[in-house]
Amino acid sequence: MNKLVATFLAVVVLILSPHVWSHTDEYFDSVEAPNGGQMRMAGPYHLEIVAKDKEVVLYVTDHANSKINVEGGISKAIFQTGETKTTVKLEPACENMFKATGDFIVTPETKIVVFIRLPGQEAQAARFTPLKSSKLSSEHKAKERDQHADFHDQHGEDHSDHHKMHQQSDDHSDHQKMQH
Repeated sequence: MNKLVATFLAVVVLILSPHVWSHTDEYFDSVEAPNGGQMRMAGPYHLEIVAKDKEVVLYVTDHANSKINVEGGISKAIFQTGETKTTVKLEPACENMFKATGDFIVTPETKIVVFIRLPGQEAQAARFTPLKSSKLSSEHKAKERDQHADFHDQHGEDHSDHHKMHQQSDDHSDHQKMQH
């Protein structure tokens, strides 16, 4: 009996462990981010970065994608493109957003490391390759679109055979009701 209780408790701990339910970078690259950027997990936060030349925005949410207030928080981003590194300080802009401008460019090879610390919380960090994920997302969407089209090619675009089958089934049910 004690082994059964111990096993049950171990399973419960594993299920409730945040590491078991953690999202990987691959997962985040396969879903569309709310603001069109790239998402990563950093401790208790989901961070989404939207970066373009000379401007960066960082959105902060919890694991349920609810906005986290960043007022009083500090953040910085380090942009690395080839041998060039640029560090910018991100400032709270509104509700769940940090913003910065600076002298940096964003290419598919750009890597960005973001550090964030909110009041009363531990510092967190995340690594981004924002333009690479856009390419992956586009390729993923194109693949899904092609698979969806293949499905319709195999099963008939108009689905009339499917509707006919349901109509025949309904007619058969009506016929049986009339006999009883």
